[in-house]
Amino acid sequence: MPTPSRNEQGTIAVLDVGKTNVKLNAVTADGIVLETLSIPNPVLPGPPWRHHDLGAIGDWMFSSLGQLARRHPLSTFVASGHGSGGVLVGDDPQRGDGTALPMIDYEQPLPEVIRAGYAPLSGSFFDRGSAMMHASTHQARQLYWMQEREPEAFSRARWYLGLPQYWAWRLSGVATSETSLLGAQSHLWNVAERHFAPIVEARGWRRLMPPFAQAWQDLGPVRAALARRHGLPQELRVLVGAHDSSLNHYRYHAAGLSDFIVISTGTWIVGFSGQTPLDRLDEDRGMTLNSDIFGNPLGGVLTMGGREFSYVAGQEPPDGPVPEQIVRRLIAERIMALPSFGDDNGLFPGSAGHGHITGPKPETAMERKALALLYCALLTAECVEALGAGPSVVLDGNFLRDPLYARLVAALLQDRQVRFNLDAYGVASGAALLAGQRTRARPAPLALAEVADIAPLTAAISDYAARWRATARVHAEPVFH
Repeated sequence: MPTPSRNEQGTIAVLDVGKTNVKLNAVTADGIVLETLSIPNPVLPGPPWRHHDLGAIGDWMFSSLGQLARRHPLSTFVASGHGSGGVLVGDDPQRGDGTALPMIDYEQPLPEVIRAGYAPLSGSFFDRGSAMMHASTHQARQLYWMQEREPEAFSRARWYLGLPQYWAWRLSGVATSETSLLGAQSHLWNVAERHFAPIVEARGWRRLMPPFAQAWQDLGPVRAALARRHGLPQELRVLVGAHDSSLNHYRYHAAGLSDFIVISTGTWIVGFSGQTPLDRLDEDRGMTLNSDIFGNPLGGVLTMGGREFSYVAGQEPPDGPVPEQIVRRLIAERIMALPSFGDDNGLFPGSAGHGHITGPKPETAMERKALALLYCALLTAECVEALGAGPSVVLDGNFLRDPLYARLVAALLQDRQVRFNLDAYGVASGAALLAGQRTRARPAPLALAEVADIAPLTAAISDYAARWRATARVHAEPVFH
């Protein structure tokens, strides 16, 4: 059984598995990233479905871990992963990539028979933790597809593991379940009541679920054969790992923050609050029920901000920050981007595919980028308002590369304290901080910046934002691409 991790001196190796890229980081015990290696997350076309190439990722990861071990005194390994990733495995992590069936790409469209058959089995909102999202997003739906399509291979499987726990199993040989990963829209775990969703018993999946362990628990050393083959430290300890966004939230918790909302930006705008009442969660507005690493409920909200930005700005927006005067002109002329351009409704039910621009058409590439930034700031403020609780808002992620983003959000949230973190490695930092969870004597270091000089934007944007919110709830056919 797992044992509590020790506060080892040394460097933590953090594997961060995203949908698009896989990163291996060397991180100090207090969360400072020293080095990062990365590759695209490869996807193969099938059969039996589009799937991730775990063999290629494993070859790269083990080799890269050996490289990092030659440059850093690695003491601990921990993995993070997105909430739509799970792997059905056999009983031997040394046999190939360990899988019983290939890991489904969550953007793989579902066969209609699978979509229709799964829906009545999915349970209540609290059983699911989210609305029914697009394509193959939910782990329970992936398991259902596997069981229906490949029953013989499915029957021979030993474990079903979340992505972080899959990599921990590959390194240590120990299989575990973990609440923050299962509580990330998997449709497998009821966070509010702390038990498996009914579909797990109904489909006979309980046998696939290994014992639970806490994210920071020590599963033991890396397998000796693996250490010899790749030049890894034989004493390298392997932790259970956790959901990526939950680890980003934990980074702020470990720094001593309380009563806060964190908004992370990238492909998704993800908002989390530990203070949001469960009865405030509205699945029709992109709201979710997640779990922090301690198993406690986290009110969440999701919208595909990065994808929406690309639809408005274009695939190759110009370099450099957006000039404030362009945004001011867009506001003055009431030029608005209205949701949603992609196939996800986000916070606006029924809006998928109905995104459009009102007012004069942007004339230049920078104007389109400026409109995209303004639009995503409005989406961000809408996420915060949906979560409700918390006078303090912390922004992090890719959108902060443009200094105007934080100022726009702060101008839209005049009654909140808005701060931002320019560190782009929140997930890696949070994962590394797990190694000290048992022994941390003082808050982890964290540098948050205050948003300054918002008064001019506040005066300009208030009426515009009210009109945008009202108009955004009216769906129209797309007229701009």
